[in-house]
Amino acid sequence: MSMRVTRPGILSLLQDSGRLGQHRLGLSNGGPLDSEAFHLCNRLLQNPTGSTAIEISAGGLQLLCTADTWICLTGAPMPLSVNDTEHDNWTVHRVREGDAITVGFSRAGVRAYLGVAGGFSIAPSFGSTATVVREGIGGLCGKALSAGDSLPYPFLKACKSLFLPVRERPRYLNSLTVRVIPGYQQRTFNRIAKRRFFGAPYTVSERCDRMGYRMQGPAINCAIDGILSEGICPGAIQVPPDGQPIILLNDRQTIGGYPKLGAALSTDVARLTQLTAGAKVHFAPITTHTARRALRLSALRLLKLPLEERRD
Repeated sequence: MSMRVTRPGILSLLQDSGRLGQHRLGLSNGGPLDSEAFHLCNRLLQNPTGSTAIEISAGGLQLLCTADTWICLTGAPMPLSVNDTEHDNWTVHRVREGDAITVGFSRAGVRAYLGVAGGFSIAPSFGSTATVVREGIGGLCGKALSAGDSLPYPFLKACKSLFLPVRERPRYLNSLTVRVIPGYQQRTFNRIAKRRFFGAPYTVSERCDRMGYRMQGPAINCAIDGILSEGICPGAIQVPPDGQPIILLNDRQTIGGYPKLGAALSTDVARLTQLTAGAKVHFAPITTHTARRALRLSALRLLKLPLEERRD
């Protein structure tokens, strides 16, 4: 039982929840950039947490189903059609052998997640199926999906047709406020630099990918040019010599030598990765206490968000 890729789209990658605990080997996390949409995709399909799904960037994916199953598309609003009939996103749909599944191009946001009942059955590499193309690891031989690839999935007898009510679905806007937990290296930035960073709007540059989002705006000056390379957490905000901040993402290198202002809150980073070049971003400092509380509330919301069942 499998789906065959007939058109891979701009960039489609197999992802599970990420490759954790392997930094000592120099391997980055990988995993879904928009973790909220990814986890809701699996929750709607009643899959185990972190089951492998396809992360679709921009859209354009087309698959051929070779056996009956159920699918769900979450995240950026890309049109989903089965045999040229449009289907609702954030909803579980029955598909049958021979069906053509098409994901169109995004109208807002960048990344969507296509899951299947039971998750795609992909052999893990270093404990994860997350594809990191730069490292050539995970997914299918560490590569983005291409035409002709076969994506196996398990046989399941039944799956509820759950959907996320429209009122609960996220909206992907063209501006965002990102909350930042200042780090110990903030002392290497003077008061004017920090005021500039937290007071001025920044623009997402065209240099944005799964490794990091580079911002454009007022240059941030630092008292030092660099530091000894050290481990980097997801969301770390590096400031290179040109003063334009970079927010590091899932496929970042594991160490780096640029000074850091702090780290962006992970829930906000997930929304950041749905922004396209030219979108506006403001940064707001928060305390570690506020960050922990925000993360607890976000995790609880993700777990308790009410799902409804469609009865045809």
